[in-house]
Amino acid sequence: MAGNTRGTSPAPPKASDDPLATLASLPGVADSVAAVRKGVDRVYGHRVMRRRSNEVTSEAALRGARGSAALSGADWALEEVRRRTDFGVEGEPRTVGAALRLTAEAGQLLSVWRQSPLRVLARLHLVAASGRSPGEAEGRRGPDETADDTVGRPRLAAEPVDEPLIELPLPDADEVAGRLDGLSRLLLTGTEAPALVTAAVVHGELLALRPFATCNGLVARAAERIVLIGSGLDPKSICPAEVGHAELGRAAYVAALEGYVSGTPEGVAAWIAHCGRAVELGVRESTAVCEALQRGAA
Repeated sequence: MAGNTRGTSPAPPKASDDPLATLASLPGVADSVAAVRKGVDRVYGHRVMRRRSNEVTSEAALRGARGSAALSGADWALEEVRRRTDFGVEGEPRTVGAALRLTAEAGQLLSVWRQSPLRVLARLHLVAASGRSPGEAEGRRGPDETADDTVGRPRLAAEPVDEPLIELPLPDADEVAGRLDGLSRLLLTGTEAPALVTAAVVHGELLALRPFATCNGLVARAAERIVLIGSGLDPKSICPAEVGHAELGRAAYVAALEGYVSGTPEGVAAWIAHCGRAVELGVRESTAVCEALQRGAA
């Protein structure tokens, strides 16, 4: 999978067989990678992390979920997300609930991701789109509930996609299937590319493809989180990129994605840099949480 930026990883393939490593050499990408690594190392070195890292992780998860929901159209105040326990099956409450479930689920899927990224993506969509808890999502429906057979699988030909904030041309189902398979094989082969590059590509591909009928943005950002955790860059999940993506704003998010979809070196590099900046802002958020914990203010 992604190269381990904090420890030793198995010998990677040669760069000529490693498309992600090629992306790492694009102009400006090395600077983004270095800035992210420096920021992550700094927050991991904070004295609060030695004894209260679980609290920082929990707070980062909450703030990350809030940020991801905001990018999907449910821009709630953090305290509202913290306070609420009821998340409906429609509208903004459903979006926020889905983001919270995905954030909780992401850390449980690392071992499966290393074996089958496509299974994890299906699971993430199941958790996000079901509107129920993971146990209920696996089939325990009430007698009056109708199963939605689009949940937990890539869309088929002619099936619509509900992703109103992303208005780029939609690849057809055959292209989606081929590119998902290619992405999976790329991840399973392994790469010497930095974690940031791998995470950005996974995120960008899923947004470009929108492989599911709904919740593609939420799933794409959860997958980015999984890569950052599983790569060893952010093993405690305290650097919520979703916070940064939300802070940078939807317009910048979509513009950067358009660059990725263009396939030009400049566009792809700009998307990776955008994702790097989002991680840096997530680091800043968790650093503030550490400072507040140290002061006894949170």
